Amino acid sequence: MVRTGEIRRLAPAALGNLVLAALYYGAAKIGLLEQVVIAGAVVTPLWPPTGIALSCLLLLGLRMWPGIAVGTFLVISTLTRPDLAGFGVVAGNTLAPVCACLMLRRVGFHTELDRLRDGVALVSLGAFAAMVISATLGSGTQVLTGSLPAGDFWRTWASWWVGDAMGILVITPLVLAFRTVRPFRDVPLYRWGEAAALLVTAVVVSLVVTRTSLSVLFLVFPVIVWAALRFQLVGAAPCVLLMSVFAISAATGRYGPFTGRSLLESMVNLQAFNASAALTALLLSAIVTEQNTIRRKIEQVCQELAEVVDRLAPGESRRRWPPER
Repeated sequence: MVRTGEIRRLAPAALGNLVLAALYYGAAKIGLLEQVVIAGAVVTPLWPPTGIALSCLLLLGLRMWPGIAVGTFLVISTLTRPDLAGFGVVAGNTLAPVCACLMLRRVGFHTELDRLRDGVALVSLGAFAAMVISATLGSGTQVLTGSLPAGDFWRTWASWWVGDAMGILVITPLVLAFRTVRPFRDVPLYRWGEAAALLVTAVVVSLVVTRTSLSVLFLVFPVIVWAALRFQLVGAAPCVLLMSVFAISAATGRYGPFTGRSLLESMVNLQAFNASAALTALLLSAIVTEQNTIRRKIEQVCQELAEVVDRLAPGESRRRWPPER
């Protein structure tokens, strides 16, 4: 009976880890569609599996870490024969989101991203600080095993770190935001119309700014502001992902505003754009959500106060204010 109970308790966790490993592998395959090879090391401008891994750890707990390790191992196995450098990548890609989750829990992170401090924590601790681990272990073990020349360490490290950080900034808010989506039947018709207009505008603007040779990538920011003000993270996060995909495609294909630029120049401009778009959407959405939450709490307190006044002095809460003299 005890053994059967243990199996029943561990079965959901095992199944969840298998699903996470499959999601990690699938997201990695999508990310590798726009890969960049630096001194023999394969890096991506945006690494979606990292964002998925951190989201699962935040939502389901640290027991999901084996799924991250298995997913990373499967990805490496499809790229090259596993060796010491490969196990270093597995360790780094597993430890980085685990440490990010622990640090975010330490500072009281809310998965609803309903406060400015949550957005700042996700950026500073989840993306910028924790992803140093994966970049260092991944690049360092490749240098130690001779797979990467020592002179190319910092260039590979920076590309690795930025790719993982962008995965956190772009994918994690998207996954966390859709947990707060209300049932579709509660959404007014005019909101559907505005959402459709926002989507069309985001696609058109993204196509224009990534196909022209003019440096007009900044034109996407009014769209991001619109999405964040009206729909908060649920609207802003998909817009950022869409714009990031268009920009990555243009940078790796060397067309549009990236025409004639070197790989280093293209990657610097691309990641500056991705980071600025993601930060704008995340922080502005958090500010608007926090203000909306405060407003709702004030309205609730006023309603409760009016009910108390009605009980103490019936009709007083409906009298004109200020009173006539």
